[in-house]
Amino acid sequence: MSAPPAGRRPGDDTACKAMIMAAGLGTRLYPLTGRTAKPMVPILNRPVMEHMLNLLRRHGIRQVAANLHYHPDKIRTYFGDGSGFGMELTYNVEAELLGTAGGVGAFRDFFAGGTFVVVSGDGLTDIDLTAFVTAHKRNGGIATLAVKQVADPSLYGVVVCDAGDRITGFQEKPPHGEALSDVCNTGIYAFEPAIFDYVPPGAFVDWAKDVFPALLAHGAPFHRWLLDTYWNDVGNIEQYRVSNFDALLGLVEVDVPGRSVSPGVWVGEGTQIEPGVRIEAPVLVGAGCFIEAEAELLGPLIIGDGCVIERGAVLEGAINWAGVKAGRGSRMEGSILGRNVVVHHEAEVHEDAVIGDRSEVSGHALVPPGARVEPRSCVRPDGSFTSIGPE
Repeated sequence: MSAPPAGRRPGDDTACKAMIMAAGLGTRLYPLTGRTAKPMVPILNRPVMEHMLNLLRRHGIRQVAANLHYHPDKIRTYFGDGSGFGMELTYNVEAELLGTAGGVGAFRDFFAGGTFVVVSGDGLTDIDLTAFVTAHKRNGGIATLAVKQVADPSLYGVVVCDAGDRITGFQEKPPHGEALSDVCNTGIYAFEPAIFDYVPPGAFVDWAKDVFPALLAHGAPFHRWLLDTYWNDVGNIEQYRVSNFDALLGLVEVDVPGRSVSPGVWVGEGTQIEPGVRIEAPVLVGAGCFIEAEAELLGPLIIGDGCVIERGAVLEGAINWAGVKAGRGSRMEGSILGRNVVVHHEAEVHEDAVIGDRSEVSGHALVPPGARVEPRSCVRPDGSFTSIGPE
């Protein structure tokens, strides 16, 4: 866990509340989100929302609201009232989605006291929130958007501003060569309570489509702040993979669970690794795992809690969620496996294949590159996918 910048105590300048937007469906992460809320998808074996809470706490923000919609009980069961994470958490379950701004608007009374921060429950970042809020207060506007310089603006919502960093316009995924800026909106905001004048109560309202254009139309001052540390939107399968491996490689400052047993290798409590296992860093093995002799763990590799890797299995460049079993002589390369997936003996799961929770890969079966396997499915030796049926 990092210390605040020299001369600054956590919360000296921040002293505000925060909102985590956690109601999204995570459709671009399917089949991983078939049974899992998007904020609960693991980065380094911990929900991405947990890393965000840790970041908020490091900057002295302990009163946090979250809007929920998809699998809300799983989020509330894991985080509770927040006390186990050093926070105070307040929830609102949206029976019908209210949009990015409408979801925050449901907490207008909670945020009535002053400056507050809004972050995405599925973003991975080590932004200096204290510096961000300080800049927002110094600018004196109604809102400040954290932006990130990107190589290809056509993939993002682009933010346009004047020489004083006051926002003057937006472009949504502009065609190549037509972008007016090379910085994108990260979905991290600092607001004053006056922002709720632009968010009708109980309505579906979107920041980018509704609120920010209204601010421009009314000449309300709002600004951008350039984020020069790590940020990634864990929005699709590829970015999910990138975020995990960036975290494993130390490119973003997050807590790595377990103890370091050698450079670039972390092992969780209660895990047993038999002699004769080949390990090439970077590798994270979760708690309560059992790794048999002659298995090969070739990084970058993340193995979740409670996994079993049998003799001769080879895992390379893969991400396995909790409870995965890799049978004798099986092989997983560049794949992502959901919770409690069983890959039987001599089966192979190839590059960019993604397998949903509680699925099985039969002995000697092959999951081809790029395959997407529904939760509770069985991959047969002939290559067919069949449903296992309800639990």
